[in-house]
Amino acid sequence: MTKRLIIGIAGASGVIYGIRMLEVLKSHDIETHLIISEAGKLNIKIETDYNLNDVLDMADHTYSNQDIAASVASGSFLNLGMVVTPCTVKTLSGIANSYNDNLLTRAADVQLKEKRKLALLFRETPLHKGHLRLLTQAADMGAHIIPPMPAFYHHPKTVDDIINHSVGKVLDYIGIEHELFKRWDNTELDKLANRPNLSES
Repeated sequence: MTKRLIIGIAGASGVIYGIRMLEVLKSHDIETHLIISEAGKLNIKIETDYNLNDVLDMADHTYSNQDIAASVASGSFLNLGMVVTPCTVKTLSGIANSYNDNLLTRAADVQLKEKRKLALLFRETPLHKGHLRLLTQAADMGAHIIPPMPAFYHHPKTVDDIINHSVGKVLDYIGIEHELFKRWDNTELDKLANRPNLSES
């Protein structure tokens, strides 16, 4: 069976996460199916130097967000799962409440009902209780919440390093091998133990 992954790009800040996901998957034996909301298309223009058509060309298959009859809207469409990156509050709300008024939320709802993997890179801060309730509700339904929060144990040097870490965490969840970031190694603690205490010098 062909390995297929659905990628949804909603209109939150951080569309680069979805773009990087598509770039990385180009070098893997993964067939990508892309849905971009209208706000997501606008944010690609606002936040990146990418042309929309270039982003669409990165995917093997693309769909209009209004095409509710697309193949990815059916439970019979076998796949590895779906990643919504970034995920807006509106999209989260649609998923958490099974309000399938577009293809992105319908495809996500299908993942939940079929007990497949669904990763939501929720991009909002700060969070009020309404956001937290929706996140909990989505998690209770089976979604995996992966906010793109940077880690620093791998000593990122560039913005790309930070982006790659979040993308890599999603690929870990889906089960796709990668080398996007240096994994934690507790030998780092040994180095710290031998480091001079500068406060005492």
